[in-house]
Amino acid sequence: MPKVISIGAQYFYDLRDNDCFYIDKTHFIKEWWERKDAVTLITRPRRFGKTLNMSMTECFFSIKYKDRGDLFEGLSIWEDEKYRALQGTYPVIFLSFAGVKAVNYETTRESINKIIVNLYDDYKYILEDKRFDEKDHAVFDEICMDMPDSTAYTSINQLCKYLEKYYGRKCIVIVDEYDTPMQEAWIHGYWDELTAYIRGLFNNTFKTNPYLERGLMTGIMRVSKESIFSDLNNLNVITTTSDEYADCFGFTEKEVFDAMDTQGIDPSEKEKVKEWYDGFTFGNISDIYNPWSVTSYLDKKKTGLYWVNTSGNGLINKLLQEGDSDIKMKLETLIKGGTLRAEIDEQIVFSQLYETRDALWSLMLASGYLKVDKYEEIEDYDGQLIFMYTLSITNREVRAMFAKLIKGWFNKGTAFSDFISAMLRGDEYEMERYMNQVALNTFSSFDTGTSPSGEKHPERFYHGFVLGLMVDRSRDYIIKSNRESGYGRYDVVMEPKNTSDVAVIMEFKVRDERRGEKSLSDTADNALSQINERKYDADLLSRGIPAERIYKYGFAFEGETCLIKKG
Repeated sequence: MPKVISIGAQYFYDLRDNDCFYIDKTHFIKEWWERKDAVTLITRPRRFGKTLNMSMTECFFSIKYKDRGDLFEGLSIWEDEKYRALQGTYPVIFLSFAGVKAVNYETTRESINKIIVNLYDDYKYILEDKRFDEKDHAVFDEICMDMPDSTAYTSINQLCKYLEKYYGRKCIVIVDEYDTPMQEAWIHGYWDELTAYIRGLFNNTFKTNPYLERGLMTGIMRVSKESIFSDLNNLNVITTTSDEYADCFGFTEKEVFDAMDTQGIDPSEKEKVKEWYDGFTFGNISDIYNPWSVTSYLDKKKTGLYWVNTSGNGLINKLLQEGDSDIKMKLETLIKGGTLRAEIDEQIVFSQLYETRDALWSLMLASGYLKVDKYEEIEDYDGQLIFMYTLSITNREVRAMFAKLIKGWFNKGTAFSDFISAMLRGDEYEMERYMNQVALNTFSSFDTGTSPSGEKHPERFYHGFVLGLMVDRSRDYIIKSNRESGYGRYDVVMEPKNTSDVAVIMEFKVRDERRGEKSLSDTADNALSQINERKYDADLLSRGIPAERIYKYGFAFEGETCLIKKG
């Protein structure tokens, strides 16, 4: 019988109390408990059921839910008598950093302190017990929004101590989306301040805490040990390539197809759903589907952009937009359906995101935007083993996300689309006017980085420009580029899928006095000469496109100024 789909419901008890659609993931509880790891960090892409599973774990173990065994009736965990006896028997402290998103350190610190204050308020009732004296009351009073960092660092540790004293059992501490404020700190420039705070809080909570039974954390990425986990030698990190908990987050193909049958959806839709939302691999299990998108699809009964239209792309967008020409060339290859080969380090070092060639791809793999097609272990020059991965875009929905990001780079009014329209009708004068607007806007976007030299890098613009063409005209044109980096030639061909449409050849050049170019006009002439001398139109002519329907443009750049000539 079909179930009601509750979009955005993140709390286990809400879904179960209201008899809403829910795919049983309670086997996670058993797997986690029986591993007996002191502290576990599980990384998964955003909106992959992390919060729901943490809420489920809290409901199972927390004393607050000791009379709520009904929440688990009919689920796999409830079939085991031993686990029935465990339900509702531990004090559980649950913190979620999912909403901690601020542009400065002060606001972020206040947000985390407020979470801690609310926790203490929730447990004030234990002070009524005669075992707690005036000193204990004073400790509770010290927990406030403007408490010193030294107090905040030990606050969760201290609360664990009080709860053990009250309930006679050590505490389970759950921290959901631990890395959300970390990403914001890096984007907005307060990384060092926040990591010092988080390091102090986590060290006291998970390392030097004799009142801790187990610790459980979730996030999108594994932030480098040096950043915040330097003292946590008791931490077991489970990434997307780990075999543990592989089917506990996200939906398996069987779960998706069974849910479609239950909801009465035509079986012929299954292949379409697979194309849109499959593609994730966790550990040794492939064919993991995006749960947010699948749930949305089950509700709306049609495919669409669900996951990619939720928040959370800011960091990826920033890195891709400001990336060098090599990054944009590889992105171009990926969007065309190709692959890239990269060395993946699952321990993200934020300081290296601009400096280490493959750091971005590691982040994109952790975020779910890329999938592993295959990997191999090879030895480097020092004889050390490194892991080389062949990666591709995860699925159709993610490919659409990249298209949306790239369109956003040029979305400064309507200049870019107006430029393309002028190009296809052969109006180089309007093209030049629009291109100077596009170049002015996008040069500044593509050349920011973390260490701007003051010198423009036109190759970044060229590659970004080609990406813009690809996503804007991919329905009607095949975009080909001879993608040289640097200040040399960079020709682009727009080959129409319908031979009755106009074809376009573009050659980009930066004015260079060493080539005898006294003006931008000379540079544009040289670009057109290169198109003709090297017969860039040969393939187009062989397809039967008339020469008069092949528009040739020479682009000349100097700084942010552009001149265009039509040949």
